[in-house]
Amino acid sequence: MYKVMLADDEGIVTDSLKFIIEKTFEGQCEIRTSKTGRGVIELAETFRPDIAFMDIQMPGINGIEAMREIRAGNENTIFIVLTAYDKFDYAREAISLGVLEYLNKPFSRDTIEDVMRRAMAQVDAARKRRSNELMIREKIETVTPIIENGFIYSVLFQENEAEAEKYRMLLGLDAEYGFMVVITADEPDSKTGNPVGTGVRIQSQASKLREMIRGHFDCVVGPLLSNKMICFFQSQTKETDYSARVSFIEHSEVLLKELGERFDAAFRMGIGSIEPLSMIGDSYKQALEALKFTDAEVAHVKDLPVGCAYEPDYPIELEKNLFAAVSHGDAGRTTDIASQFFDWVRRVYPDAFVDAKLKCLEFVLWAEHLAFESGGMTYRFLHRSDYLPAINGFSDFDSLKIWFTDKMAEAARNIATKKEEREDSIIETAKNYIKENFAQDLSLDDVSSRVDVSPYYFTRLFKEETGETFMEYLTGLRVEHAKELLRDPMMSVKDICAQAGYTDPNYFSRIFKKAEGVTPTEYRAALEEKRV
Repeated sequence: MYKVMLADDEGIVTDSLKFIIEKTFEGQCEIRTSKTGRGVIELAETFRPDIAFMDIQMPGINGIEAMREIRAGNENTIFIVLTAYDKFDYAREAISLGVLEYLNKPFSRDTIEDVMRRAMAQVDAARKRRSNELMIREKIETVTPIIENGFIYSVLFQENEAEAEKYRMLLGLDAEYGFMVVITADEPDSKTGNPVGTGVRIQSQASKLREMIRGHFDCVVGPLLSNKMICFFQSQTKETDYSARVSFIEHSEVLLKELGERFDAAFRMGIGSIEPLSMIGDSYKQALEALKFTDAEVAHVKDLPVGCAYEPDYPIELEKNLFAAVSHGDAGRTTDIASQFFDWVRRVYPDAFVDAKLKCLEFVLWAEHLAFESGGMTYRFLHRSDYLPAINGFSDFDSLKIWFTDKMAEAARNIATKKEEREDSIIETAKNYIKENFAQDLSLDDVSSRVDVSPYYFTRLFKEETGETFMEYLTGLRVEHAKELLRDPMMSVKDICAQAGYTDPNYFSRIFKKAEGVTPTEYRAALEEKRV
C-alpha cells in the first residue's frame, strides 16, 4: 500500500489526480488531500505520505516552504511538483528537497501514470533497502554477543593470540590496554545470598542486561556466567587519573541502581586495574578480589589494599611479560625479556649482588613451577640440588645473567616441547585411527572422542598440523583406497563404494570425480586402456 498526498487549492486538480490514481492503481493507494500549505504540513505529520503531489502556489505557506517542513519530519517522502508556471523558477530551490518530477498544468493521464509508476518504484526500492538494513542489524545483534563472548574468553585464557586478534579486529578494538569489570547479581536484602538462583532468574533477560550496560558504557559485554557478567573496557593509556576513576565509579553507581530496579536484584561491580591485553587476566582477578574485599556496591581495585604494591619504577610490566612468555613456551622471547629485566637489576642496584642472586633464583623457581603445572616438566625432589651451590659460586653479574636467562628459557622450552609432543601425539593417534576405520561410518565426533579433545580444538589442531580438514583427509584416504580396488576388474563399483566407506554409489561417484576429475567407471576404463 502506498500513501499518496495531493496538495492543491484547486479542487478540480485534486479530484482529477485522485480519479486517475484510483482507476489505474486500484487498491494500491491510500489517498489524502489538502488545499493549503499549513493544512498539508499538518496532514503530512500524521499521514506520513510516501508520495506527495505538491502545488507550488497555495494559500498561506507556499509549496516550497511546505515541502521543506515536510522533509524535516520525513526524509523519505517523494515529491512531485505541480505548477502552472515555468518550473525553472523553482528548480534551484526545490532540487535539494528530492523532487522527482515537475508537471505543468494541465497534465495528461499518461503523464500521471508514468510519474506514479516511477515514484512507486522508488518507494519499493527504499523499502527494500530499509528491510535489508534491518535484516543486517538483526544479524549483527545476533552475532555480536557471540563475538564478544569469544573475545572475553580469548583474552582471559590466552590460549591463542591469533584468535584474540581476530576478535579484536571484528569488534574494532585498537587499544593495547584495558581493564575488566565484573558485575554480580544477588537477591535484594539477602543475608546469605543466592547467586545461583539469581543467575537463573535473570538468565532469560541476559540480552536486556547487556543492552542496559551498553547504554551506559562503551565496552565489550561478555557472557552471563551464573550471576556474573564480565565486561572489557579498552584504554589508550596505562593509567587513569583520579578524576576519571571517580567519574567512572559515579557512573557505575547510576547503572547499578537502574539494573536493581529493572531486575529486582542487588547488583555490585568489581573493577580491575588497567593492564596490557596479554595480562588482562590479572585485571579480571583483581575485579573479583575487589568484590570479596568489600561490601561496597562499586569496588575499584585502586581504592582497596588488594594485590601487591611495588616500589616506584619497578618494571612490573616487564616481569608480567616475562612469565607470559614462559607460559606460552616462547623461549626466544623469554630470553630477550629475562635479559632486559636482569639489565634493569644491574643498572638500578649495581651494589646489591646478593639480592640479584635471590631475585634470579625466585624467578627461575617460579618459571619452573609454571612448567610443572603445564606438564612440561616432571617434578623430582632432587632436581634443584645444584641451584644454591651454583648461585653462591657466581662472583659477577655476567655469569649470573647467563645462568638466569638459560634457566628461564629452559622452562619455556619444556612447556613448548610438552605442548608439541601432546599435539603430535593427538594428531598421530587420530590419523592412525582414521586409517584403521575410514571404511566405517566415521564422524568428527568419533575421532575427537578417541583422542579425548573437543571437536572444536581437534578441528583447529588437525588443520594446523596436516594442512587439511578432517573431512578432506578422510576423503583422501577413501579415494586412494577406491583407486586401488578399481584395479581389480572383478570387483563391482558398488562393492568398492561400500569398502571405501560410502553407502550411496551416486554420492561416491560425485566425490571421486571431484577428487580425480573422472568417475570411478571412467577411471577403471583408463586403467584398462593402459593395460592394453
